[in-house]
Amino acid sequence: MNSYTLRVTCASTRGIVAAISGFLAAKDCNITDSAQFDDIETGRFFMRMSFRSEGGVSLQQLRTDFAPIAEKFGMQVEIGDDSVKKKVLIMVSRFGHCLNDLLYRWQIGALPIDIVGVISNHHEYQKVVVNHDIPFHMIRVTPANKPEAEARQMEIIEETGAELIVLARYMQVLSDQMCKKMSGRIINIHHSFLPSFKGANPYKQAYEKGVKLIGATSHYVTADLDEGPIIEQDTVRVTHAQSPGDYVSLGRDVESQVLSRAIHAHIHGRVFLNGPKTVVFPASPGSYVSERMG
Repeated sequence: MNSYTLRVTCASTRGIVAAISGFLAAKDCNITDSAQFDDIETGRFFMRMSFRSEGGVSLQQLRTDFAPIAEKFGMQVEIGDDSVKKKVLIMVSRFGHCLNDLLYRWQIGALPIDIVGVISNHHEYQKVVVNHDIPFHMIRVTPANKPEAEARQMEIIEETGAELIVLARYMQVLSDQMCKKMSGRIINIHHSFLPSFKGANPYKQAYEKGVKLIGATSHYVTADLDEGPIIEQDTVRVTHAQSPGDYVSLGRDVESQVLSRAIHAHIHGRVFLNGPKTVVFPASPGSYVSERMG
């Protein structure tokens, strides 16, 4: 049996759930997981539904036959095949903890994605990437060549068919043009001290101020630097007895975990843009294992 995921966004009104469930029942499809959210403030409705086709209906047929319902309710609709892995392109600079974590999760099947390449503005991680049989692209970025460098990055994105770009501590600011063109398709990770501790050595700054919680935030990239819609966050407690080096080590761990969870939620269609915010449906206990392995 084929497994599919349906994502719906539209204005909130009566009859949406009944229309969708009735359609799937008529197509001999069995719903295995469903989540919905009605945003009272914006009047928007969000739904994610997983289902299995028990009657052999094709993905294309589902999309075609669902079109009248989508038109009736003014829906933005996506129906995807769960067996098809998302193509992901990773970008990294000189901090490799997030890259290494993603490569390990990908290698053991905990993050079911197709890594189509890694772009870096430095050579440090070329060997580790190539050893994983993943294409490595070194694109030097300077103030003088930034437009040309970004144009080459976009060429690689188009050539590989990358559906998601992950900034795994890529320490370059993307242009407004690229951010707008790739809206909802670029995920970034950074420490959660912003805007308090900017610039170099944020963990040292936090240590000197006696911070008791450090954390990380993963978000979609927008033209507003580090202010895009948040997907995932987490914190870890620190004490006066720990050193600045401890802060850095703990910070790297939480950054890696938060980024992987954000990617996991995105590739399984659990994240919806809702203006400057997101709607993120958690994985149900019964669905996590099947999602994790593909």
